[in-house]
Amino acid sequence: MAFFWLVSCLALFGTAYGQSCGVPVITPVITGYARIVNGENAVPGSWPWQVSLQDTTGWHFCGGSLINENWVVTAAHCGVSTRHRVILGAYDKCSTNENAQIMEIQKTITHPGWDSYAINNDVTLVKLKSSARLSARVSPVCLANVAANFPGGMLCVTSGWGLTQSTAHNTPCQLQQAAIPLLTTAECKNYWGSSITDVMICAGGAGATSCMGDSGGPLVCHDGGAWYLVGIVSWGSGRCSLQIPAVYARVTKFHSWIEETMAAN
Repeated sequence: MAFFWLVSCLALFGTAYGQSCGVPVITPVITGYARIVNGENAVPGSWPWQVSLQDTTGWHFCGGSLINENWVVTAAHCGVSTRHRVILGAYDKCSTNENAQIMEIQKTITHPGWDSYAINNDVTLVKLKSSARLSARVSPVCLANVAANFPGGMLCVTSGWGLTQSTAHNTPCQLQQAAIPLLTTAECKNYWGSSITDVMICAGGAGATSCMGDSGGPLVCHDGGAWYLVGIVSWGSGRCSLQIPAVYARVTKFHSWIEETMAAN
């Protein structure tokens, strides 16, 4: 089976800018089924929870989402460690003029059920060594809780610096975004069969997809005036096919573990 490693607020709370989680100061502009593959540039700062995970040379290898001023959530398969860095508030990762925050990592905690063979429970929490400075370009996303309902067919958004073509040699400089529909579990199994478990959610397959370098990044859905983290980019077609949905860790299934783990650490 052709898998690829796309390596490619809890509760509402106020920030220094007065907004709640999941409410960007800079409004996103989404033109529909634009692709990360063949891409659409995001509005700078409009996804303020988007982070870039980089090594010490500045090489971007995965995405992630800021969920409060001290914690980021990403994919377990990204293999994040304390030797890596979290970049907050970035848009053009090729620019030296951005006022991004370069954060060191205090610890990483991977879900105890992580199964690298089945790519199951693909979730890691990253604790920052110091608190993020919340601003118009850096603020947390809301976490979808266990009771939330995001139905098949709902249009949501994924973002990241992943490849714009599966054969490309370099990831894009500017943050890309794609509007993609959620699939029901039954629809997803039509593509991926028994590989799909209840802790996964599928999106895409309708002319848009995540690709290598997007791993760990957000799949967010808008509800009640705020954006909620519904999925974490996990795996999909090795060719970044636009007709095959990508698979995401289903955040509603991890909400309790995330809350409990942060509280204990």
